[in-house]
Amino acid sequence: MKKLYLTLVLCFSLGIAWATELVDMIQTYQADRGALFRLYTNRLSDEYYSRMESFNKEYLDALEKRNYNSLSEDGKIDYVLFRNYLETQLAELNLEKRDFDEVKNVVAFGGPLHEFVVARRRAKQPDSKALAATWNEVAKKVDAQLAALPSTSKYTSWQKADLAAMSVESLNRVVKEAYDFYFDYDPEFTWWMPEPWKKLDASMKAYAKALREHYTNSVKDDGSGIIGKPIGREALLNQLAFEMIAYSPEELIAEAEKQFAWCEKEMLKASNELGFGDDWKAALEMVKETYLPAGAWPEEVARLGEEAIGIMEENDWITVPPLAKETWRTTMISAERQRVSPFFLGGEVIQISYPTSEMSHGEKMMSMRGNNPHFSRATVQHELIPGHHLQQFMNQRYNTHRRMFRTPFWTEGWALYWEFVLWDRDFPRDAKDKVGMLFWRMHRCARIIFSLSYHLGTMTPQECIDLLVDKVGHEYANAEAEVRRSFEGRYGPLYQIAYMIGALEFYSLRQEMVESGKMDEKEFHDLIMQQNTMPVEILRAKVTGNPLSKNHKASWKFLD
Repeated sequence: MKKLYLTLVLCFSLGIAWATELVDMIQTYQADRGALFRLYTNRLSDEYYSRMESFNKEYLDALEKRNYNSLSEDGKIDYVLFRNYLETQLAELNLEKRDFDEVKNVVAFGGPLHEFVVARRRAKQPDSKALAATWNEVAKKVDAQLAALPSTSKYTSWQKADLAAMSVESLNRVVKEAYDFYFDYDPEFTWWMPEPWKKLDASMKAYAKALREHYTNSVKDDGSGIIGKPIGREALLNQLAFEMIAYSPEELIAEAEKQFAWCEKEMLKASNELGFGDDWKAALEMVKETYLPAGAWPEEVARLGEEAIGIMEENDWITVPPLAKETWRTTMISAERQRVSPFFLGGEVIQISYPTSEMSHGEKMMSMRGNNPHFSRATVQHELIPGHHLQQFMNQRYNTHRRMFRTPFWTEGWALYWEFVLWDRDFPRDAKDKVGMLFWRMHRCARIIFSLSYHLGTMTPQECIDLLVDKVGHEYANAEAEVRRSFEGRYGPLYQIAYMIGALEFYSLRQEMVESGKMDEKEFHDLIMQQNTMPVEILRAKVTGNPLSKNHKASWKFLD
């Protein structure tokens, strides 16, 4: 293991990124997939589902023909990663296609429109006079389906109604792109088609609008104004399998409640130390009042970032490349963006939330109180070094083909793992720092509870907000922003659970390798940073040296 580490350090210092036998195949897949995505732009169509299914099956068949036993250790890791990725793509396509099949009758009129879109791809000149007549007939069919809608059974959920509306809108969008391609360039088309298109466009939009309200037995907005799309238990299990998490949603919720109970005990200790007895929420309120004046805050954030880097280097816990230290920088988050990101966002640029002039007085106070120094000291290193900035820096330089296998359990789990390690290393200077770190740890526990419960259909967005306010002690606006970010943002259904669960994976792996004396701490951290992103269970095979089977599935019980 020591010899391997010296080799890694040499490669690290020289900026060498090594490759495996499957690099070309994985990179070609990414290029091919991108080309198909750019061609088949109607993602709610039989054509798209059929082509992407055959595409992924072709690559899976080709991969399975490779001689697994002849691959190197890293080649076998890539094989398992790629196989897992392809199988997940196929499983998700199957679920999406199944949902689409339930509503696709709404675009039964679309055959001639699809033919027009396909012909446009190769710029085939249309018979515009005939096309105008066809579109008039299609518009009549759309109007007929709209007129018949009240007499048809309503969808049992607003999500299905929304999918039906989106199917019509997606078809309308690709037809408009094809229409715009010919209009004003083809004189015959420009003379014949504007009126038929105007009528068809209006009919499709009216139909989509009516479809979106054609549902019963479900509540779209529970009063919070937050409208997400719960995916259900089957889809959760599918995604957990892809992430190599060998636990059910219910088991993960139980673990989150266990972790939360630990946080509450530690919070009570800090509260008593600060003189508030068992009223830890009063201690939390006191810590929130330690906020800095608005103009002084950004400089303090930068200082906290430098402090975190200094701690890493002074203790020699991980290699920090000089360029990584040099290139991080800061920016501020707009008032609008703070509606979904009330705290830091990180990476090469650390984005800072703090009041702006357009905010109300209450919004300003919530922003300042929620971003006080004791809360933030626990998270600046999470965003910069050794967290997201260092991760991104290394991902761009080592095993870059693996970025396709990115997972928040690696990204967010690693960043939160360092909060665990720093807590063990007496990073909190006093009880106020402990309150700050525990607040965030409780928050990550609550994320597991509310996000999984929401997707299982057992909590509403408003109940999620109330959980963050009542149980964690969030400012209401910040809690609302967190829930909005979780369900209306661009994050996947498992993203919010990945912080705590991923951190527990890394922490378990640390105990297995570092605490046992099998690896030096710096050796452990450097090796992880040079593997690029992947499910932590697969990373464990590299770190421990234990071989992976060709058909490896999630089995690591890291919570036990």
